[in-house]
Parts: sequence; C-alpha cells; structure tokens
Amino acid sequence: MKYLLTSSGISNDSIRNALVDLLGKPIAESSALVIPTAWYAYPGGLAGVYQLIHGVAKSPFCELGWKSLGVLELTALPSIKKENWVPLVQEVDALLVGGGEVFYLCYWMWQSGLADLLPTLRREAVYVGLSGGSMVVTPPIGAYDDPQLTESRSDRMLGLVDFTLLPHLDADYLPDNSMADAEKWAAGIPVPAYTIDDQTAIKVVDGVVEVISEGHWKRFTP
Repeated sequence: MKYLLTSSGISNDSIRNALVDLLGKPIAESSALVIPTAWYAYPGGLAGVYQLIHGVAKSPFCELGWKSLGVLELTALPSIKKENWVPLVQEVDALLVGGGEVFYLCYWMWQSGLADLLPTLRREAVYVGLSGGSMVVTPPIGAYDDPQLTESRSDRMLGLVDFTLLPHLDADYLPDNSMADAEKWAAGIPVPAYTIDDQTAIKVVDGVVEVISEGHWKRFTP
C-alpha cells in the first residue's frame, strides 16, 4: 500500500498531483472509500462528519471528483458480515481517512479488523490520511488521558510507517502548534518525526519518504 499523509487534505496542486501519481490514473477514474469515524469523539462531531463527506471541509478530500465514493464507518463493521465489506476494501483504489480524535480512530481500526487488513492490501492501493487519519498509521505517539473525548486511551497506533507526525504546524486555529511546541514534542519521540503545515503532505512508497510541500515543515531525528 502507498501513503499520502496530509495535514489538511488535498490543499494545493502539488499534493493533488502527488495523489494522481500514486493512483496511477486520474481521480475521475478511481474509486474511494471515506472513513469519518475519528470525528465522532469530538463535541459537534456529527456536523464534522457531514462536512467531511459532503465536501464542505477546509480543504478538498471527498469532493475531488472520484469515480465512486462510499462510506466505511468503522464502528459499524463488527456487526456486519466480513464478506459485505472486506472485498470492497480490497478492491478500492483509495482509502480516505478523515481527521478527528486519533486515539478513538485507532481503537476502532483495531476493533473493526481494518488494522489487520491494511497491511495485506494490494500495493497499488493508496491510503490518504487527513490530520488524525495520517497520525494513526505511525508508531505509538505517547500516553493519552482525556476522558472528555473517549474512554479508549491506548497509545497503540498502527505502525505502518516508521516515523511519527504532528500536523497543522503554525495553524492560526491551533495556537499550541508552533514550531517551538513541535520541537518540545519531538524531543521525547524515539523515532524520526515530522511536523507539517496545512500545505504539506508526506508521500511514502515502499518505505521511501518524500515531502510534498507548498508550505513549511521540519524533520526531527531522535
């Protein structure tokens, strides 16, 4: 599987071109499934899910002109026969994993069985993450204790890439995401770490990492 890990979706032409390159064909000829699960753990998350799917989010994601688009709701999967959803995941061109509460998302990745399925998907498939949807594929990112959001407080991420990620660098809507804050965060991370702004994405193919950016970012070494 290939990865395009974004901070805020397909926010510029460079990231869009990287997505088309990973797909190996136009977006209009590609199928996608969107995973909105992470939004539900936030207050007001129902509206966020609607915005993500309906295409009125901050940056383009679902509204890129996909040939087909379905919704893969992780919390529903344990009650559905696997033959009703696993073949769809195995055949789709892109998985669009939305942002929100990353620990809640990770919990349901494991509970639904999708976490075990992802490493087996065909090489041509593209995982497109947005914020928490990008963070969830990294190694464990630290302890968690915020019962206001979710009871699933494990730091067990998916570990599908060998670096960790802090999105939304210097975003005006997140005052604690300055470069100075990112440097403090990275100081306690035992693996390579990136902080990226909303105009940046990280492309990973066969373990090779490439930063796609029209903004700013920084890589930290342990």
